Amino acid sequence: MFDRIEIIRGDITQIKVDAIVNAANTSLLGGGGVDGAIHRVAGKELYEECKGLKGCPTGSARLTKGYLLPAPFVIHAVGPVWRGGTSNEKALLASAYQSVLNIAVEHKLASLSFPNISTGVYGFPKQEAAGIAVITVINHLDNHQWPQKVVFVCYDEANYLIYQEMLSGL
Repeated sequence: MFDRIEIIRGDITQIKVDAIVNAANTSLLGGGGVDGAIHRVAGKELYEECKGLKGCPTGSARLTKGYLLPAPFVIHAVGPVWRGGTSNEKALLASAYQSVLNIAVEHKLASLSFPNISTGVYGFPKQEAAGIAVITVINHLDNHQWPQKVVFVCYDEANYLIYQEMLSGL
C-alpha cells in the first residue's frame, strides 16, 4: 500500500494526475494560497462552474473539471479553520480528506494529489494535520482500489519534512 503513496515538494497546479485537490473555502470561489493558485491556473471557467455549485460545507468536497490545469478534474475540499482544537476541527479535517477519497472511488479516479489542507491561513497545526491526512488515506487505501496513487504535494519545506518523517516511521 505504501507504493501507492508519494510525497513531493512542488506546485500542485503543475501535477499531472486524474484530479488535484483544492484546499477550498466554503464559497468555492477562490481565495488565497492553494485555492487562489488553482483558480488562476485553471481559468475563469473553473470560477463559473464553482459558482453553480453554490458552495460546500466544511468537511465535504465537490468535483469540477480542471479546465486549463494539467489534471482533468479538481476536487474542492473544505477543511476547517483551527480554533484551538475545541470545535471538532480534527473530525472535520478527516471528513474533508475522506470526502475526496469517496469522490475518487465514485468516479474511478486512478490518481490524486493533495495539498496540505487547512495548514495555511486556516492555521491547523502542520504535524496534526499531516497525521490526520496520512492515517485517513492509509485507512482508505487498505480497503479500496481507487485511487491507485495518492501524491501529497507540499509547497513548503516544513510540511514536506513532516510528511517524509511520518511515512518513513510507518
